[in-house]
Amino acid sequence: MKNLIVIGLVSIMLTSCATLFGGRVTEHQKTKPKAGEQQRKVRVGALIADILLFWPSLAVDFATGAIYKPLKAEELTPKKVETNKKMY
Repeated sequence: MKNLIVIGLVSIMLTSCATLFGGRVTEHQKTKPKAGEQQRKVRVGALIADILLFWPSLAVDFATGAIYKPLKAEELTPKKVETNKKMY
């Protein structure tokens, strides 16, 4: 009976579109942004596919972070922020 439950849970988890087709989940996708940080962007295609095919899989995609877009290479390097401070 336990094996059947485990197989059922694994099959439900694997029906998530972003989990299956989204590739490797990065640390950026897993980590919730702190106050003041930029929010993560959602993969719209995976979101729509999850809603149309099997909506409970949304919980799996959001829990694993696979529903969020990974950072691009140019976004990984910190950008220099110029401040507009006046010197007195």
